[in-house]
Amino acid sequence: MRKIRISIFLIVTVLAAVGIVMIYSASAIYAYGNMGDSLYFLKKHLVYLGIGFAMMFLAMSINIGTLKSISKPAILLSIILLFLVLVPHIGRETQGARRWFRIGSVNFQPSEFAKLAMIIYISDLISRKENIMKDFLYGYMPALIVLGIVAGLVLLEPDLGTAITIAVITLIMLFSGGVRVYHILACVLASLPALYLLLFRVPYRRKRIMMFLNPWADRRGAGFQIIQSFIALGSGGLFGVGLGQSRQKLFYLPASHTDFIFSIIGEEIGFVGTACVVMLFTLFVWQGMKIVFRSPGTFERSLSFGVISLVAIEAVINIGVTAGAFPTKGLPLPFISYGGSHLICHLAAIGLLLNAAKSCEQYR
Repeated sequence: MRKIRISIFLIVTVLAAVGIVMIYSASAIYAYGNMGDSLYFLKKHLVYLGIGFAMMFLAMSINIGTLKSISKPAILLSIILLFLVLVPHIGRETQGARRWFRIGSVNFQPSEFAKLAMIIYISDLISRKENIMKDFLYGYMPALIVLGIVAGLVLLEPDLGTAITIAVITLIMLFSGGVRVYHILACVLASLPALYLLLFRVPYRRKRIMMFLNPWADRRGAGFQIIQSFIALGSGGLFGVGLGQSRQKLFYLPASHTDFIFSIIGEEIGFVGTACVVMLFTLFVWQGMKIVFRSPGTFERSLSFGVISLVAIEAVINIGVTAGAFPTKGLPLPFISYGGSHLICHLAAIGLLLNAAKSCEQYR
């Protein structure tokens, strides 16, 4: 298990190193033109990275029993934060969305903390109710109520993508924990009408769906970003145009150092670069699943599976969006995109995964 922990740490460190290089490459010109400092985003990212690694080691050092005992306070705290961020003059509003707390020059997104809190809480619930998880009322319903509260508050921000991500991760964990398939399917089917209204009755979301189907219908408007992503990926070819030589980052591709950094990797390092990134995420999942299968404790197994699901789902969505496989969603690429609370919480999640792996060694 020690070798697995080392390999996971090395994979995450390499992904973070790729992020450092690509964030500077993608943001330097933009930062110089708008902030007068080409290192502006890189310096902030390094601070977030330092905090994230500190949180990783802290999460790795917490006793696994203590982690279980704080599952309910953690989910309660996340619900309180999600409620407070909606309060005017407390939460920060940007472009009609109220998703952040402003702390000095730092923005904190409570929905990122909610992902971790849900993973810990569901892991604890499964470990406590392992023998009755097949029971709808006593096994499935408590988790469903908490999920409804958390996802509902996130929807009010509004942030449909994050709400769906939390719901998918939770349902995957519950399925692995023994909840009956038809209980989950019944809830998914019951939610489809609401999902339809949220997607097609909200103008800007409906426009995203339409642009996903045909971005060239509004190539200078809503479809501009994804078209520029296609151009970046296509221009890179096999080996790329060269590190630092991207043209799309020159004010053509918005969010090139955050949500669309994978496109810049494809343009500058080519198919080889993007394939290496995908391979690193694949190796991460492979090594992480070894922890899941070797975990003797239900809590550790569920916790590991939740963290792996979080990273894998968000990586697939981000890469899928840049390649045009999914509608545009403001979701950063784990460990690589310019980060704040997203990067910090993901590194803390890795600490939880390493903690679960470390606790497995104690059973032997």
